[in-house]
Amino acid sequence: MKIYLWIFAAVMMALNLSADPTANTLPTKIGAEEATNFYGREMIVTGTVAQVSVRSKIVLLNMDKPYPDSPFTLVIFSSATNQFGNLKSLKGASVEATGIITNYHDRAEMVLKKAGQLKVTGSAPAEASGQ
Repeated sequence: MKIYLWIFAAVMMALNLSADPTANTLPTKIGAEEATNFYGREMIVTGTVAQVSVRSKIVLLNMDKPYPDSPFTLVIFSSATNQFGNLKSLKGASVEATGIITNYHDRAEMVLKKAGQLKVTGSAPAEASGQ
């Protein structure tokens, strides 16, 4: 009987050690102003799209303030823009972006590769979406 208890205890300890409590947790949600504190980490960054810059190979969504004062930028390369719909309509919208925060020329940014990384949490005001 003692051997069964020892085996049971060993199995339970092994199961407990192999379970990673952080494996199923969502990334932490932060505001755009905080992004510079989390380079290299997967986060959910929240903010308002202050400026949409559409260029031939890239779309930049500057958060909270227009460039150059924006604390955080969402970057979408042309190879992925068709997944996101009308990006210009996001100006003024509240969004959440999930991904890894990177440092590009001392500025915090996140590259979005698929539509699931961007969630609109509040629509743009009527006067902003018409611009």
